[in-house]
Amino acid sequence: MLKLWTNAEFPPEPTRRFEAGVSSHELIRAQESSSLNLISAPPDARLLEAEIAFGQPDVEQLFESERLKWVHLTTAGYTKYDRDDLRESFRQRGIVMTNSSSVYAEPCAQHALAMILGFARQLILSYDEQRSDRAWSYVDIRRRSFLMGGQSVILYGYGAIARRLSELLAPLRVKLIGVRRHPRGDEFIPTVSLEDHVEWLKQADHVINILPASAQSHNFFDATMFQNLKPTAYFYNIGRGTTVDQMALIQALQESRIAGAYLDVTDPEPLPVDHPLWSAPNCFITPHTAGGYDAEMFGLVDHFLDNLRRFEQQEDLIDQII
Repeated sequence: MLKLWTNAEFPPEPTRRFEAGVSSHELIRAQESSSLNLISAPPDARLLEAEIAFGQPDVEQLFESERLKWVHLTTAGYTKYDRDDLRESFRQRGIVMTNSSSVYAEPCAQHALAMILGFARQLILSYDEQRSDRAWSYVDIRRRSFLMGGQSVILYGYGAIARRLSELLAPLRVKLIGVRRHPRGDEFIPTVSLEDHVEWLKQADHVINILPASAQSHNFFDATMFQNLKPTAYFYNIGRGTTVDQMALIQALQESRIAGAYLDVTDPEPLPVDHPLWSAPNCFITPHTAGGYDAEMFGLVDHFLDNLRRFEQQEDLIDQII
């Protein structure tokens, strides 16, 4: 029997599944829990009793625990835990950390695909007309529509989401290129390093940003990056808002240096109602919903329980980041 701490809060049905799945262990609930896993959690003294932490534990407390063996995050992003000192501390103490990337790969990939096809088939323009003058721009909309076959798609940040999106795009016969800091050679698509990406960026019809937030990725997509894009290229961000110089993006849109942008993440969030991104030409925004779906909470619970069984059997854990 292990002591399992959590500050994750789920609706009744996923909670029952979670409690049944961990019934062979001692469950320790934090004094404060949250169903919004993007919000930082406060320290909780009971975390120090646990061998397993599930949710969003306080970062500084992770250094203090003498019993901890495994931390499983309820998010795909792990910016606040992506620290050299924490990694070194975990390595020295033999602690592993996993995240929930697998839970969000499918919805995020489908969300990005939907917006790509929305641009290709001019669904947004048709919807705008339906909501306004109902002009029935038959000739113009047909002329602007295009097929994806032969289009070049470049994906920045080749993880679980990019892999699934690559699979969804492949039947459309697009040209796929991945970009990651250190290509491993086992990627689903041709992948280049950050040192060699610019020549591919210049050819891209669709640029998809799935970069996590970090000191290295802050404002990665800056004015120079947008200047390298074709005026017919579309930009998408389902990574993190801090990876984009938003004023440079706005200027690129205003000057028609790119064809359009779709953002599921911004900086800050929520985006203020008077922020210029809302009114930038051909810029379309969803409120950080790419990872959401009706069974999301069940997905988080099942992913953790799957890893718990693996942990009990001393097998490799899914989505290990440390």
